[in-house]
Amino acid sequence: MSRFISDTALDHLRKVALEPDLSGTPYRVIEAIGRGGMGTVYLARDEELDREVAIKVVTSPEPADDSARRLRLEAKILAKLEHPGIVPVHDAGTLPDGRAFYVMKRVRGRRLDEVVEEGAGRNDLLRTFGRICEAVASAHAAGVVHRDLKPENVMVGPFGEVLVMDWGVAKIVAGGGNRAAEPAGAPAPSAGADTEHGTVLGTRGYMAPEQARGDAASAGPRSDVYALGGILYFLLARKPPPDRVVAGPFDSLAPRRLDRAIPRPLEAIVLKAMAEAPAARYAGAGALAEDVASFLDRRRVAAWPEGPATRALRLAARYQVPILLVAAYLVMRVLVLVFGGR
Repeated sequence: MSRFISDTALDHLRKVALEPDLSGTPYRVIEAIGRGGMGTVYLARDEELDREVAIKVVTSPEPADDSARRLRLEAKILAKLEHPGIVPVHDAGTLPDGRAFYVMKRVRGRRLDEVVEEGAGRNDLLRTFGRICEAVASAHAAGVVHRDLKPENVMVGPFGEVLVMDWGVAKIVAGGGNRAAEPAGAPAPSAGADTEHGTVLGTRGYMAPEQARGDAASAGPRSDVYALGGILYFLLARKPPPDRVVAGPFDSLAPRRLDRAIPRPLEAIVLKAMAEAPAARYAGAGALAEDVASFLDRRRVAAWPEGPATRALRLAARYQVPILLVAAYLVMRVLVLVFGGR
């Protein structure tokens, strides 16, 4: 007599088979909240501290699979970074079935692309962008390059807090400039920390030309600056930047071609950040953030060579209140002189 297992029963068995065995740890799985090529992220409860956390577990326990080493490297990189805009790691280890895992803060909020779709205002988005740059600049100062910055990898919390996520292909760099190098004693290269020519890491449209060419060894801080320029493009144009491999020179597809309402100084910032040559980009994420802040404060934008008329209009807008007060005072003085003697 043959027996059939219902779809519901099969789904339950599949879930049990895939769900990590957290016995011996204080964590209890609630549900899977994200899946990727390297592993799965679960929402879990830390029973000891009575709080929700997120646990990333490598997909395969096979020794030949490089995912476990990459996940451990990701955990070490995150542990190395201490910034409010970067998710902190609480714990790491190996499950009874041999799979590597690490525990991090449970992040609440929406992805940056979702915030844009909901119609957030331009200035609010620019302030959010500044906080993204600050987190990335902090990582660069600690010798870490993200290599896959994009709106989908940024979370915006309910109080406007920003978290840069998914450091799975990040790498540790040595020295300054754009050239990246593995420090002495660093783990052997892999898909997540590759220095070999020919490996393409990143997301089309956001990855720098040197990454698109597969020159992973040259991907450094200015490669992240390019990706940040791509995020700024997305915030202004409300669509992803063009893939330079397909579209060719970026100047022919500048943001204002999509929306003439985009201010020229902001377009100039995007074009400088996304320059083809690394040396032509901003020196770092901090310099990029500073130029955006200058635009918001109506100060001179370094990427935009303004003329006398533009400068006068900018200063008039920046000092609008004092100018109006002085103008009102002068009008009152004239009225007093004209009518005061009568």
